[in-house]
Amino acid sequence: MKPIADLLPARDIILDLEVANKDQLFDAIGRHMEANHGMPKEWVVLSLARREQVGSTGLGEGVAIPHARIKDLLCIQLAYVRLKSPIPFDAPDGKPVSDILVLLVPKQATQEHLTILAEATRRFSDARFRERLHQCGQPVAVKQLFADWPVPA
Repeated sequence: MKPIADLLPARDIILDLEVANKDQLFDAIGRHMEANHGMPKEWVVLSLARREQVGSTGLGEGVAIPHARIKDLLCIQLAYVRLKSPIPFDAPDGKPVSDILVLLVPKQATQEHLTILAEATRRFSDARFRERLHQCGQPVAVKQLFADWPVPA
């Protein structure tokens, strides 16, 4: 199983995105995935929105990990989005979200999907990791932080 850093190319790291709500966020993610990976925007937006209806993917502490299975996707796709201004996300702590790790997986990627979610949750639970992430001004710096930061057990 590949770690997050290996699945997260710098071109899929979006810093200081301006959106007002989840709908605008999912639309921006859909546009990005269509332009950069050829995924139909509608599939991405619909899949993320449907998953969010089941329950919020907000973790708390300003972090969300929206994830969905995408029809006909051949390999796992990740994107990291840092918002310019936090948005409401129905997180358990009630705090708005500004750090978003998007996980899009093929229909059959069950165990790998869960392993990546677990790694992401452990990383984002570390206040020092989140603080360092906010200090990164370039996508390559974000990617390097994911590569260098040890995953808590």
